[in-house]
Amino acid sequence: MGLAWQQGPLGTGAIGRFLVPVELPERMLYAEPARRRMRVRFGDNWIADSEDVVLLHEPARYPVAYFPVADVVADVLKPEDRTTQHKDLGATAWYTVTAGDASKPRSAWQHVELPDYASELKGRVAFSWRAMDAFYEEDERIVGHAADAYHRIDIRQTSRHLIVRAGEQVVADSSRPLVLFESGFAPRWYVPREDVVDGVLTPVDGQTFCPYKGLCSYYDIGTAQRAAWSYEDAWTEVRRISGMVSFEPDKVEVELDGKRMRQEPGQGVISHGVDRDLTVEELSG
Repeated sequence: MGLAWQQGPLGTGAIGRFLVPVELPERMLYAEPARRRMRVRFGDNWIADSEDVVLLHEPARYPVAYFPVADVVADVLKPEDRTTQHKDLGATAWYTVTAGDASKPRSAWQHVELPDYASELKGRVAFSWRAMDAFYEEDERIVGHAADAYHRIDIRQTSRHLIVRAGEQVVADSSRPLVLFESGFAPRWYVPREDVVDGVLTPVDGQTFCPYKGLCSYYDIGTAQRAAWSYEDAWTEVRRISGMVSFEPDKVEVELDGKRMRQEPGQGVISHGVDRDLTVEELSG
């Protein structure tokens, strides 16, 4: 998603290319000012508050927020006897974060031997999103990972004819689907629940969370596992898809205007990145 994730221009599965006369490096990192006030909460305390955050976009990673050490509360960062090596940014020192009665080892890090070309990260520290209680932009909580300024979702109404089949059975038939375009992904097609045949969707355990769309529920269709999904209560920005259903074209047959759709490279979500392993409880936290 965005610059460096999935099919984005700096991602490992980019679908476009830079029109330049020389070959670009295999990996390119991009750092930029976030231009947003960000805060970190841990152990029921505010431990960082900054309007000078830098976002690092790294291939196959969600963006990571780096705070000036000066904007972190004193004595929160406890140095550990541990150093790792980042393939691009050199030696990385790790910290235990402590505040109030809470303490979390290996929950913050700093690149301490940065090459000259990465000076934007000098004197800055990043916090593990999963280890902290919460991150905020101004007074609103951001769940999952730092927001990517290049991530965009557009939803368009269409009268194209979409039919979904599982074997010989028609699962859905709609001439009023919505198509959702999301940065880094191939288009996704959503149909109203009324256009899905009653009883064909079997709810399954396990939900996932999208920081841009909300909580996602999944369904089996016959023997096709997790072949459909729905955001039952999509977030305000994408409210139009609430309760609608989308289908995996590699698990059931999805036909659009008489042409069968195929799973595009990079269309599936890749479970990779420092901010994965989310829990449903984060929504109400």
